[in-house]
Amino acid sequence: MPGEQQHGTAQKQIRFAEGSGSSNDTDKESKGSGSPVLEVPEDPVQEIGPQLKLLPMNDQIRELQTIIRDRTTSRGDFVFSADRLIRLVVEEGLNQLPYTECTVTTPTGYKYEGVKFEKGNCGVSIMRSGEAMEQGLRDCCRSIRIGKILIQSDEETQRAKVYYAKFPPDIYRRKVLLMYPILSTGNTVIEAVKVLIEHGVQPSCIIILSLFSTPHGAISIIQEFPDITILTTEVHPVAPTHFGQKYFGTD
Repeated sequence: MPGEQQHGTAQKQIRFAEGSGSSNDTDKESKGSGSPVLEVPEDPVQEIGPQLKLLPMNDQIRELQTIIRDRTTSRGDFVFSADRLIRLVVEEGLNQLPYTECTVTTPTGYKYEGVKFEKGNCGVSIMRSGEAMEQGLRDCCRSIRIGKILIQSDEETQRAKVYYAKFPPDIYRRKVLLMYPILSTGNTVIEAVKVLIEHGVQPSCIIILSLFSTPHGAISIIQEFPDITILTTEVHPVAPTHFGQKYFGTD
């Protein structure tokens, strides 16, 4: 499991300044200092499995991640940076969809060997934060159909409960891009996948599009559904759980 050094896995330590606001259960206090030190797997894909796919890290993605995490970021800058990061995730998600080779004729009469996506794809957003990713998907696929799931914690049991679900009638024949920005515990996504399975969707046909994930969240989902695919920009013990409030302006 991630974070267990006795297994010999290479780890790196990331130190957060005091007052970082982290309340993650995996935080560890450093000796002689008030700053928590978190152990992060050097290679999350190797730790969690090939079903986890990370966007190739570059300075642009790291800057967007930094802006989203910065508590001094204005809502306007937050939304702008989040939309950019969402677009990158969606673009990479489309690369995971099946395609066929095709030949087209250019305006000058030449033949061009290209590809086209196979029909039968759709998006599903987990309300409410998942709706923030819908526009990014529509920007890339104008006519794609998008379903919705509303999942909230039951007041008595505190367990995730499905309150609403609306999908294309033939979703069982489609590849599904399941949109949810933050995979923290993974419980909400697990319940959403169960609903999709009840509607005939195979886990191997589901691609989860997420901006950030904790190791626990990714592991929980993949242990429950080994054939599912998770696409994210980062796996880190501290996920920016303020995403929904900041994006929708209720922060």
